[in-house]
Amino acid sequence: MLSRLVNGKRPVLALVGGLALVALLAVPGVALAEDAPEMLSQANANILWTLIAAVLVMFMQAGFACVECGFTRAKNAGNILMKNYLDFAAGAVAFFLFGFALMFGNDVGGFIGSSGFSLGGVTGADPDGQWTLTFWFFQSVFAATSATIVSGAIAERTKFASYIIVSVLVTGLIYPISGHWAWGSLWLGDAGAGWLEGFGFIDFAGSTVVHSVGGWVGLAGALVVGPRLGKYAADGKARAIPGHNIPYAALGVFILWFGWFGFNPGSTTTADGTIGYIAVNTSLAAATGILGAMFTVWLKHGKPDTSMTLNGALAGLVAITAGCYEVAPLGALVIGLIAGILVVFSVEFLDQVLKIDDPVGAASVHGVCGAWGTLAVGLFAAPGFGDSTGLFYGGGAGQLLVQALGVGVVFVWAFGAGWVVFSAVKAIMGVRASREEELKGLDITEHGMESYSGFQIFTVE
Repeated sequence: MLSRLVNGKRPVLALVGGLALVALLAVPGVALAEDAPEMLSQANANILWTLIAAVLVMFMQAGFACVECGFTRAKNAGNILMKNYLDFAAGAVAFFLFGFALMFGNDVGGFIGSSGFSLGGVTGADPDGQWTLTFWFFQSVFAATSATIVSGAIAERTKFASYIIVSVLVTGLIYPISGHWAWGSLWLGDAGAGWLEGFGFIDFAGSTVVHSVGGWVGLAGALVVGPRLGKYAADGKARAIPGHNIPYAALGVFILWFGWFGFNPGSTTTADGTIGYIAVNTSLAAATGILGAMFTVWLKHGKPDTSMTLNGALAGLVAITAGCYEVAPLGALVIGLIAGILVVFSVEFLDQVLKIDDPVGAASVHGVCGAWGTLAVGLFAAPGFGDSTGLFYGGGAGQLLVQALGVGVVFVWAFGAGWVVFSAVKAIMGVRASREEELKGLDITEHGMESYSGFQIFTVE
């Protein structure tokens, strides 16, 4: 019975069956049936683990929605929720039709995939097809993560219809192409390998491939769309525009931290002993990210600011994502701590010096800290953990240079492509809400409703 559930076509039943098996194994004296070797086959265990991880990563979409809503104003909450839903809904379709093929299909010149469009030829009747379908689902939620990062950077002033176009292009084109360079071999092996892989670039779960891509596209979008009304005074001084619900944002960070245990350990796509230490590294980096951000902002401004501390947790999680398989726990502590410090200075630099209005700090958390985490692999990769040895462990500077190459080319691609996409959408259909729409709030003007009925407040700025 359990064997049929695990091998069947019902993911929910497979999950229940897997959990039941774990419960049986935990009870002393319970003998397994004669078909235990089949139930415990590595292939089925890999499918079950990857499915569980994918569900955790999908739940991160709720975390992103909470963080973005909490850090922005009540009059735009519904619009933000709609964008987060569309990132997964429209993005999953785009990734199914062509994004997956561009990212993981047969390689063309090291730069793009060329097979697997709409998962043509894949069936659920054979083990290879069952694995491909599971792998697609896991990768689709990663693609949605990259797209939803963009939403936060351009929140509260972007037309909803224009954002749908941007989201589809990020999920189906911008993210998959650079993703192929670094991760192209994950489905077809050497037949799909991209050019960065050939140089030995390491980004285990996507500090650069997922997070920096979203952060850099969001940075380009924030520049093209421009700042929110009232964000900068006539003399150029930045004004704070407080979010309407910090507890909501804090809940979102906890959800993201929880989901990250699917994001990082799940990237093994293999049920083996490495998932435990990957989880340890992930959580330690989040913890020191909190401490780094909290003490930095406390020393700079005299108060341990809550919103910046929350971003510190995310900064640590983003930074460890590249090296969670490669570094020792002590390295994870340092990587997260530096990310927490870095995010404070980056947010303030973009906001106050460059005058770039990023309401949730997406470019700093995901772009800057993703780049730092990717570079950190070349420094902290430890013998006895992954496949590389970093500079601090006697491995030389070679890996660090490769990591820097990957960070640089992905920045050029993601920021450049993001700028082109936003500029094109701006020219064709407009990307910025009108002054009246922005002042009233996008919930009313874009969606004809209020998120908090009877409590809508808007002011003339």
